[in-house]
Amino acid sequence: MIPLSAFKQGERGLIIKVQGSGAFRKRLQEMGFIKGTEVFVEKYAPLRDPVELVVKGYHVSLRVEEAAQILMERQGQEAE
Repeated sequence: MIPLSAFKQGERGLIIKVQGSGAFRKRLQEMGFIKGTEVFVEKYAPLRDPVELVVKGYHVSLRVEEAAQILMERQGQEAE
């Protein structure tokens, strides 16, 4: 299991576990971060925070510290 924050631009993976508790975890789940969902890392901002992701066809931006709470399994890469 690898934190989503460790993924590079162009990588994709499946969510294994969403850590955290309370309102933070619930907010992530409402945005589509649910176990088994595929996530694609679209791009990082110039200073590497935030990161833009594609989840269920939607573009979502998360802070890198929030992305670290999502544990993933690598699936593959696409050209940048």
